[in-house]
Amino acid sequence: MPWLMETFGSSSALSLASRILVYSIAAASLNLVLGYGGMISLGHAAFFGMGGYAVGILYAHNGGDPFLGLIPGSNHLLVTLPAAMLLGGAVAALIGALSLRTSGVQFIMITLAFAQMLFFFFVSLKAYGGEDGIIIRRPNEFFGLNLRDRTTVWYVVLGFWLAFMLVLWRVIGSSFGAVLKGMKQNERRMAAMGLAPYRYKLYAFILSGMGAGLAGALMANLMRFTSPDMLHWTKSATLMTMVILGGVGTFFGPLLGAAAYLILETWLGGLTEYWQFWLGLILLAVVLGTKGGLVALVAGLWARLTGGARP
Repeated sequence: MPWLMETFGSSSALSLASRILVYSIAAASLNLVLGYGGMISLGHAAFFGMGGYAVGILYAHNGGDPFLGLIPGSNHLLVTLPAAMLLGGAVAALIGALSLRTSGVQFIMITLAFAQMLFFFFVSLKAYGGEDGIIIRRPNEFFGLNLRDRTTVWYVVLGFWLAFMLVLWRVIGSSFGAVLKGMKQNERRMAAMGLAPYRYKLYAFILSGMGAGLAGALMANLMRFTSPDMLHWTKSATLMTMVILGGVGTFFGPLLGAAAYLILETWLGGLTEYWQFWLGLILLAVVLGTKGGLVALVAGLWARLTGGARP
């Protein structure tokens, strides 16, 4: 990727490529519960934003007073990323424990309500910038690498993306993943087999929250900034749009969806201020025309080129 960017003389596109990987982690985390578990959540921005604030708050206390008088600050990536994942998982456990007692529209609205509660909480939290957020003047340290360099950041983000996708592949392919898919198809039948739907769905929700927290922490390092906008419900809608655009319940759908969304946002935003309108039309065309997102479109094109053999 850096070689391609240098060849075409577009080094700024490397930052866009890094953002695509980060957002694909968040979208893949949502896809775990949405595409494989059948849980339509509009609260994943909460976990994404908590990951970002974990980095920002630890940076704010680095070299100063401990957070809450107990937790020392840090500017090391190997400290802030696990902290962001733990915080995202803890918040997901709390929200999931309550919201998963419902289903359907009630579940959607409860997850949305919790995310908005956290959004307004951080807006009112003046100690950490309020609605202006936290500026992270120096990126986290990671084995002495220069994380101000776009190429270095790209390789670091790529490494975490590969690790995350490998873990996600193992989770989806495990017996736990099989149970999750079965519950999406027929929850009553799985319960009749002696499996506890609530417990499995809660575990999936926690894992999903940890993945979104990881993405939020990487985004905070990438942008060197975190704000309540990361927790707003529109961020949850953006992640859901990426999943739907790429292909719900497909492994690489979130990556394709994140890439398509961010590239179109950048390109259309440079052409018109009404880029959301045109993006909406493109989204409608993909959803209605492919019946499976970009993954289905790519699979169909591949089948035509190879005479029916699917990838």
